Amino acid sequence: MAKRNRKRAAALASSESSANSPRPLSWKKVLGVAVPLALALAVGLALVRSGGEAESPTPRFTQHGGVVNWWGPIPDDLRAVSLRLVGDERPAPESHVSNITRADYSGPESCRNCHKQQFENWSQHPHRWMNTRATESTVLGDFSGEQTIEYLGGRAEFFREGGQYRMRLSRGEIGRDYVVTQTIGSRFYQYYVGRLLRGPEPTDDRAYSIDHVLPFGYWLDRREWVPTVHVHFAELHGQPVDEEDLPSAERHDPFAAPGEKFSFTAYYQCAHCHTTLPLADLLVRNPEVLGIHTPVSLHFDAATYLKRDHPEIPPPDQLRELSDEQAYQLLVGILGSAKQWDARDHAVTLGISCEACHLGAKRHAEGKQRQPSFFPESPYLVASANDSPAGEWELGRTHDNLNWACGRCHAGGRRLLAGGMATWNSTEFTDAMRGSCYSEMKCVDCHNPHQATGAKWTKTEKENDNACLRCHQKFKDDGALTSHTHHAPGSAGSRCLDCHMPKLNEGLQDVVRTHMIFSPTQARMIEANQPNACNMCHVEQPIDWTLDYLKKWYGREYSAAAIADNYPEREGAAALGWLHSPDQSVRVIGADVLAKTQSAWALPDLVEALDDPFLINRQFARIGLERFLGLRLADFGYQFYLTQAERAAPLEKIREEVRRRSETGKREAD
Repeated sequence: MAKRNRKRAAALASSESSANSPRPLSWKKVLGVAVPLALALAVGLALVRSGGEAESPTPRFTQHGGVVNWWGPIPDDLRAVSLRLVGDERPAPESHVSNITRADYSGPESCRNCHKQQFENWSQHPHRWMNTRATESTVLGDFSGEQTIEYLGGRAEFFREGGQYRMRLSRGEIGRDYVVTQTIGSRFYQYYVGRLLRGPEPTDDRAYSIDHVLPFGYWLDRREWVPTVHVHFAELHGQPVDEEDLPSAERHDPFAAPGEKFSFTAYYQCAHCHTTLPLADLLVRNPEVLGIHTPVSLHFDAATYLKRDHPEIPPPDQLRELSDEQAYQLLVGILGSAKQWDARDHAVTLGISCEACHLGAKRHAEGKQRQPSFFPESPYLVASANDSPAGEWELGRTHDNLNWACGRCHAGGRRLLAGGMATWNSTEFTDAMRGSCYSEMKCVDCHNPHQATGAKWTKTEKENDNACLRCHQKFKDDGALTSHTHHAPGSAGSRCLDCHMPKLNEGLQDVVRTHMIFSPTQARMIEANQPNACNMCHVEQPIDWTLDYLKKWYGREYSAAAIADNYPEREGAAALGWLHSPDQSVRVIGADVLAKTQSAWALPDLVEALDDPFLINRQFARIGLERFLGLRLADFGYQFYLTQAERAAPLEKIREEVRRRSETGKREAD
């Protein structure tokens, strides 16, 4: 699909575009646009203009991957080569079928009567509760006023007042009161969205009027308040960043005075995936994510759609008469306004409901169509691809259509490990597309979209293997499997996922499997001294042990210079090297594998992971050590969000406990 997208982009750039007299396009001016950081937007905007010698070229369209928004009529020649949408369930002849505008959506309640089991499963799914209004039935955090959190020298309180949920933050003369308006999530944590009621900011500050992500969330398993993490558009030092790319000393300070280290994240930036918005709205407001994995190009008449369905936004009709700079400013304003659409006013539902995947199914619910389409249809939309056979595209449950239902949200950019896979979750489909298996696989081969995964993955190892054996049938034979894995069938070393999808991805409270399916012999991870599947089981072995077996079994050789440069302690345990890696994400994985394998010999080093410069690393080290040792580190006065000075005394107590246990263990062994 990535190859298809590249071909599509190249074809688009060279296509004819003039609606009236076709002529070649030229990229006369490409503007890189960043909507002002006051809106915390980062939108790549390319104005492609018609060729010729006109003094004032006409803006034509903006493109993000496979999504092309036209700001004038879609050219007739492009419509002429539009893919013909076909499917057994398509009513014909109908030229105005649509499933992408708000009027095309009916909401999940219309599905309940006919799809009782799916509706019941969905009602308990984390998707359903990804975003809700803050009410008695949805708020899971402790707002009794009895719990507080001490953080960065400040204090946060959580209480009820006047029928509302409140947060109060205070440190010295700085104090802020927030009202909670919405909730985010319900599986492991619940975060909160709200507005400022009282603070040091002037009364016209956006914090009083715009709902934003509040700085503390509730850890449901532990029943305690913790700082929010991965709020990745917070403005720090003048740049939008993921806070987990920063050591604790540089993170956002929720108690800081305005303009120091204080910032907030407007929730409308997150709501495009946390809620069910009409696809037409997403094409305008979130094309940079929506367009990453489109199976074919989607040309959208954004100008006509906005004029008819969103008259509150200034129409782009006058773009033809404006100068380049004026056109640029107008489009920035249009996109900025679209980004700020409040989901409570514009979404089909808060949370992720049926039509987020099935698209607008109102016709189906009314009995006018036997099955909803899995591909967008609209008079506003033209689908095109230069590698689609016979100029047709199926509407139904095809491989590409089903996968793009997931790829519309589980996509985007993250920090990457050396092997090319994301370091933390939510972009699983983008990771999946970095491997080759998803040319045949579908997300629903492993995941039931209507049923929650639960706190832990519940499929057996055999069921996991069978998902792979559907295609790789030659490994059903025990002899062939042993020849391939060099481990006994049924043993840990013979499991497909542990070698090809190891646990490299930081999840919500556990390290989980990457969705990039790759070979465990891949050179990039091994040469960079980053986790490899062999040493994730054989944690005590050095890298040379692994290299010897990879050469013996698979004939693989690696750069001697890279190995020498990146493994300063060749004789030591490879997993211990990961624990001391300069890369913070590698350290998370190192701590995880050593704790899960109950590596008592590594305990002194694991304890030091509780003092890592990065907050998320300390949290994961705490989780792993508490499971390993059967302790509550809070009993020693330790919290992962304490400052380095505050951690010193609790850490010394924990070290002493580990030394005591180690000595006791030695005496018992003797």
